[in-house]
Amino acid sequence: MIAYDLQCCNGHRFEGWFENASTYRSQKKKGLVTCPVCNDSAISRLPSTFAIGSAATTSPTASPQVDMAQLGQKIVDFVEKNFDNVGTDFTREALKMHYGVTQPRNIRGTSSEEEEKTLKKEGIDFFKLPLPAPPDTDA
Repeated sequence: MIAYDLQCCNGHRFEGWFENASTYRSQKKKGLVTCPVCNDSAISRLPSTFAIGSAATTSPTASPQVDMAQLGQKIVDFVEKNFDNVGTDFTREALKMHYGVTQPRNIRGTSSEEEEKTLKKEGIDFFKLPLPAPPDTDA
């Protein structure tokens, strides 16, 4: 089986599954491949955003190795630059923004498991990102 990302001339994107590339071409030529939204048969394949590679891949087009330490530092720098550190007041500040008491903004801080349960119960989306301790602490 092969999956293709497809698009009709009206801009609707969808996925099509075929036995092989030949089957796709044959069905398209017969007008059997149609948009599920508007039934248009003028379909084109899109570049796929999904690929499976193996460790043995030696292709010159293979993705370069990612320096995880450098990537981690970029994430830390971004969070520190773009999120207000509200410390242990994270839950309180998130609730105030959720209920319109304060203006929404990017915040970061700490919360207990009980506070996280409260946030989930109130319908507040958040995610936990482990950040390294600042270099000036003994942690």
